[in-house]
Amino acid sequence: MSWPAGYARVELDEVDSTMAEAARRAPEAAGPVWIFAHRQTAARGRRGRAWVEEDGNFAATLLLPVAGPAQHLALRSFVASLALVDALVAVTGRAEPFSLKWPNDVLLNGGKVAGILLESHGGRGAGGAAHLAVGIGVNLRAAPGAEAVEPGAMRPVALLPETGADVAPEDFLEHLAEAYARREAAFRTFGFDPIRQAWLAGAARVGETVTARTGTSATTGTFETVDPSGHLVLSTPSGRIAVAAADVFF
Repeated sequence: MSWPAGYARVELDEVDSTMAEAARRAPEAAGPVWIFAHRQTAARGRRGRAWVEEDGNFAATLLLPVAGPAQHLALRSFVASLALVDALVAVTGRAEPFSLKWPNDVLLNGGKVAGILLESHGGRGAGGAAHLAVGIGVNLRAAPGAEAVEPGAMRPVALLPETGADVAPEDFLEHLAEAYARREAAFRTFGFDPIRQAWLAGAARVGETVTARTGTSATTGTFETVDPSGHLVLSTPSGRIAVAAADVFF
């Protein structure tokens, strides 16, 4: 496995979180860099939730120098999701157990094995962000207990007990970095539509009833598609609704 050209690599024994480290390094970053840690002391997920990290699991953040409006940068969650599945298939030799959950989770046998968090840094003017941090956590060896997740959330699962694949985090990074570089190159060359189509091909619960919840509302409907802006499109009794940001519950 060769490391992708043009991507730097930083490996840390311990850090508060790779996302926080990415924020600290963003002002000086001239090119894309993977920040990998063997241990995080203050890991977090979406909406500031704590991310429980068991020993032997994977934690890394890709810091990308990119510019553009927030809605375009958010499409990187689909790029990262596809790269994650590519890497998981590579280390297990199996594709069928994996599926994708909008907007940024990877499922294994119906449980959550990996999550993605996006944050932008700098460039708050018309040009958009100067850097995008793509944080990725994968349960390689062990999953947190059900008490560690909010009620109704997907059950956490881990790669080793579910598939028998025992993968060291640093080895998984090499598979993921190669897969991401390939998917990113395709995104920059061909745009979002091929990424969207590939994501939909692996998506969970298309054509089924789901509920999209924000902090203030909940919308239930049939999961029709993801639109060209990356929004979740639901068919409801009130008509088709495009959801820009929410947590999805099955």
